[in-house]
Amino acid sequence: MVRQEAYQTILRVFKDNEFSDTLLRQRAKRLKSNRENVALFYSMVKGVVKLRGKLDYILAQYADAAKFAATDIKIKAWLYLGLYQLIYLDSIPAHAAINETVELAKENLGDKVGDFVNALLRAWQRNPEVEYPSDPVQRIASEHSYPPELIERWIKLWGREDTEYLAIWYNENPKLHLRVNGTATTPEKLIQYFAKRDIKVSPSPVGKMTLLTEAADEVLDDVAFSEGYFSIQDTSSSLIVELLDPQPNENILDLFAAPGGKCSYIAELMQNTGEVVAVDRIPNKMKLLKQAADRLQLGNIKLIVTDAFRYGPVAPAYDRVLVDAPCSGWGVFGRKADLRWQAHQNIEELVKLQEKALDRGASFVRPEGILVYSTCTMNPDENERQVEKFLARNPRFTLVGAEQKLPRDYTSGGMFRSLPFRHNMDGAFAAKMIKTR
Repeated sequence: MVRQEAYQTILRVFKDNEFSDTLLRQRAKRLKSNRENVALFYSMVKGVVKLRGKLDYILAQYADAAKFAATDIKIKAWLYLGLYQLIYLDSIPAHAAINETVELAKENLGDKVGDFVNALLRAWQRNPEVEYPSDPVQRIASEHSYPPELIERWIKLWGREDTEYLAIWYNENPKLHLRVNGTATTPEKLIQYFAKRDIKVSPSPVGKMTLLTEAADEVLDDVAFSEGYFSIQDTSSSLIVELLDPQPNENILDLFAAPGGKCSYIAELMQNTGEVVAVDRIPNKMKLLKQAADRLQLGNIKLIVTDAFRYGPVAPAYDRVLVDAPCSGWGVFGRKADLRWQAHQNIEELVKLQEKALDRGASFVRPEGILVYSTCTMNPDENERQVEKFLARNPRFTLVGAEQKLPRDYTSGGMFRSLPFRHNMDGAFAAKMIKTR
């Protein structure tokens, strides 16, 4: 049942462009109720989605390249599943990985397809050595599983060596980042709490309320999570909130707020006082924010389900405004592997949307109030250039040096930037601006 569920999930991600995280949550409930191996299900789906490009390249070496390229995704999905088990899942014997995948391919798509799947998987098993292209773009793309056009852009921005470091980093399993709920406990107390349970949790080198651990399953299963003593939030996101620097009793607007990691941290730093107005148009994501606020016992968040561009009335009334803009997501490819296959998306349209979002957010900032613009990408067109253009057309706003709140190693040109392979966190960007009278 696990392989069948994994296959159906993968197919919906590749065929219908659905997001794997949503599908995983939905289907995991059914598997749990049937006492199936949920960890194996997660590993298969996330692994195949992440490594699709590499799996595709390898399999093509054992078939006619043109015919394989034209092979239906329904067939390829079984091949990806089988090969992923053979290469990456040592806990599954090779014969079981092949036989069970082939039988399910036959059940779903017929004997002819099953025989084809069997032939390719056994061809790899007999001779698993694969030669990658000599061209650097094609080699990095195929060996580490990315669209070539994305790798080409990265090399132009950071050079070949750093691009490969980045590509490798996203394929590894980073530590889990915990954000301590300061309204309920302290980092020191939470470290001691887990130490008594033989779970190693250590302070982050940056991020005043952030802890790191490799014991993800044990930490997430602990009652301390359900009782609201901590949240899961990457350090890069928490640093953006620390740059915003929320203060008690302030009136803060968070546009594009869901699913709410930054919003709940804002509320915590305000010590559950004042008001955080969280605006987002997606009801299901806002439901997640409501659940987080309830779990963390935060009563200072006001949820408004509406399009950020329609929220109003527009008035310069907020002490601080966070515009966490929709972006290309280059910084979160490790956790959201689906996004790497959407690299062809229209960046120009995103940039226009971000411009509109920045201007919208700025209209809510009171005189001498603060505006923070943030993304989870490292693309200069969506980051530095976006801010430069905003400041040029909005002379009442001035950049506030990010180094005033964050360590200099995480700032450049007065703005916050994180690079995953350098800082061991997601890639992110933020600029802080003050509105002068």
